[in-house]
Amino acid sequence: MSEMKVEGSKIPAEDITNPELKEAIEAMQAEGSKQNIDNMINKVIEAKFSTTNGRTVMNNQTQVQFRLLENTKKEKFFGVFTDIEELYRWKGNEEAQKVVTDFDSIAHMVMDPKSNVLGFVINPFGKSVTFPKNMVISIKQQRDYMRMENNTLKNGSQIKLGEPKEYPIDMMAALINHFSTEPGVNAAFLRMIEQDGQLSYFIVVDFVGNTQQVFESISEVAQPYLDDEIQLSMMPFSMEFARNAVKGIEPFYIKKEED
Repeated sequence: MSEMKVEGSKIPAEDITNPELKEAIEAMQAEGSKQNIDNMINKVIEAKFSTTNGRTVMNNQTQVQFRLLENTKKEKFFGVFTDIEELYRWKGNEEAQKVVTDFDSIAHMVMDPKSNVLGFVINPFGKSVTFPKNMVISIKQQRDYMRMENNTLKNGSQIKLGEPKEYPIDMMAALINHFSTEPGVNAAFLRMIEQDGQLSYFIVVDFVGNTQQVFESISEVAQPYLDDEIQLSMMPFSMEFARNAVKGIEPFYIKKEED
């Protein structure tokens, strides 16, 4: 079992249906094109899912106790369902209390080191789709980043990438020292970005954790080394734009492997 708290949903689990998601899953399974995969992921992000719960609602929060799926390798996954009919394919859940969850809540559980799961599976006893942990982390980071008020990608802006004329050695040293205390940060890259005439140091970070917290801590460390002429922009390595921006670039920080 694995537990977490999610906001109590006003939608009964029995009323949850996801016809567009089910169509997107079938289309992706019939033809695994990038367009079909992206469309399926978008539908997953928008969806509400049914699952079971062994606890009650307290203080407008539901204490959710999920049953775990286990494959032949003894690897554990969360199981969620597009509708009640799919949930009832999992024997033993007919009389269990049903609850509603969403991608953000599922991702929070998957990313929790205490959960000891490797991802989640949609409709595990039907036309199933598995989301491994690294994929969940990537989608969650991109989703959180795009919801941030001050992110690097701004619609309609002119963006140029390059290298700093002078590398901010003091700032990089401070960041390296900071990253060494953050076990969730795996690597960091530095480039220069110009957006609508504004220059910024562009830091691409490969990490696991809360996007907002990671970026706020980086901003706090870097702030003393910035001025009106050069600001700071950041992006998760999981973003396609970020990966392309640092292709062939050596990271200025790499997490040391534990002995």
